[in-house]
Amino acid sequence: MHLPTDYLEQMKTWLQHEFPAFLASYEKVPARGLRVNRLKIDTEAFLQRSPFDLSPIPWCPEGFYYDHEQDRPGKHVYHAAGLYYIQDPSAMAPAEVLDPQPGERVLDLCAAPGGKTTQIAAKMQGKGLLVANEISPQRIKALVENLERCGVTNAVVLNERPERLTERFVGFFDRILIDAPCSGEGMFRKDPEVCERWSVRATHLCADVQLEILSAAAPMLRPGGVLVYSTCTFNPVENEQVIARFLSDHPEFTLIPVPQASHYQPGRPEWANGCDSLRLASRLWPHHLRGEGHFVALMEKTDGPEGTKRRPGKMPPVSADAVKQLRTFIHETLTCQCDDWLLTMYGDHLYRVPDELPSLKGLKVERPGLHLGQVKRNRLEPSHTWAMALKPDDVQRYVSFEVDDPRLYQYLQGETIPFDGDKGWTLVGVERFPLGWAKVSGGMLKNHYPKWLRWD
Repeated sequence: MHLPTDYLEQMKTWLQHEFPAFLASYEKVPARGLRVNRLKIDTEAFLQRSPFDLSPIPWCPEGFYYDHEQDRPGKHVYHAAGLYYIQDPSAMAPAEVLDPQPGERVLDLCAAPGGKTTQIAAKMQGKGLLVANEISPQRIKALVENLERCGVTNAVVLNERPERLTERFVGFFDRILIDAPCSGEGMFRKDPEVCERWSVRATHLCADVQLEILSAAAPMLRPGGVLVYSTCTFNPVENEQVIARFLSDHPEFTLIPVPQASHYQPGRPEWANGCDSLRLASRLWPHHLRGEGHFVALMEKTDGPEGTKRRPGKMPPVSADAVKQLRTFIHETLTCQCDDWLLTMYGDHLYRVPDELPSLKGLKVERPGLHLGQVKRNRLEPSHTWAMALKPDDVQRYVSFEVDDPRLYQYLQGETIPFDGDKGWTLVGVERFPLGWAKVSGGMLKNHYPKWLRWD
C-alpha cells in the first residue's frame, strides 16, 4: 500500500516512538467482525447455532471476530434473515459508548449505511423513538435496507441537513450519536480509495463540517442527556481539536469517561489545547487492538432549556379505505390488532408511526415509521419491511425451512414452490427467523421475496 508522504510525516511527528509499531500494522490483515442482532436472537442462542469460527470482541458483548479466509457470513442465509450485522470491530465502539436504553428518544445524526443505527436499535428493543438521519440521498437506500433486514420497528428515517432538524427537536433527545464524516485515515488499511483521496487540506475541511454538525446537534439534546462524537480517523484536527473547539463554544457540555476506556488508549490533550479533560476521550489504534482506527468522545449536557412537552405531530391522513384494507389483512393473516396504532400515508404507502413523534411537515422524510405496505384497489400489499419485523407467532401461516432444505434456496432465488397449505399470505423463514412473504394459492407457494434481494 502506498501511503501519502504528508500523512506519514504527520503520524511520525505525533506518534514518535510508537510510529514503527503503527506503521507495521499496515502489514497485518484487517480484522473482520459481525455483531449479533438481539432484535432477532440472543447472543447465546446464536452462538449455539453459528456455523462460523468466532471469538469475542472485548468492547462489544454482541460482537465477534470471524476468519475471513475460512468463513463468508455475508453469503449465509442467517445474514439474509438479519441475525447479525457484518461490521468492523472498531466501528462497534461508538454505539456501545452511547448505551441507549429502551423507551428513550435517540438520534443518529449521520446514520448511513446503518451499522451503528441497527446496533442502537437492538439496544432499544423496539421501545422508544429512534430518528436516523442521513444527508446523502445516495447512501440512504443502504440505511433503509439494513434497518429493514434487522427488523427495526421504531425508526424514522430522515434525509436532511442537521441544521434543518435543530429547531424541530429542541431539547428532545436523550442521546445523540454523531459518527461524523471524516478524512477516514483509520480506514486506509481496508479501503485504499479513501487513502487516495486524502490530503491535509481535506482534514481541515472535514473539521469545519464536523464542528457545524456538533453545533447543530447541541440544542437537540435535553439537559442531562449524552452525546457521542466519533470518527474513523486518527487526525487530531478532526478529533481532539474539534472537541476542544466545541466545548469552548458550548460550556453547557462536559466530557465524561468512556465506560469501555480500559480497552482503548486515552485522547491526547497535547495534540489540541492541552486541556487535560481530553484524556477522557478514547482512541482505537490498530497497533493496540484488533480493529481499525477510531476516535470516540462522550459528552454530557449539564444545562440548557428543557424540551417542551408536545402532543404527537400531525401526519398525512389515512383514508378510511386504507384502514379497512389494513384491518382485513390483519384479520386474515396476523394474530394481532391495530386499534391503537398511529398510522400515516405517503402516497399509497401505509406506515405505522412511532409514539411521540413530532410533526415532520417540511422535512425530507424517507420513512416516517414502519412501512406496512402499499394500498391497492381492494387490498393491502404487505411490505417486505413488515415481514422482517414479525415473528412466527405473529402470523396465522408460517412456513419454516431448515438451512439445508433446497426449497429455502428456491425461495431466496424467487422461485414458486409446490406447497400444500391454507390459502393466503404466508410468512416464510429459515427455522424461526422470517425472510419474507409468499402467497399460497392453487397448491403453490407464490414467491414475494423482493427482486433486488434475490440470490443468484
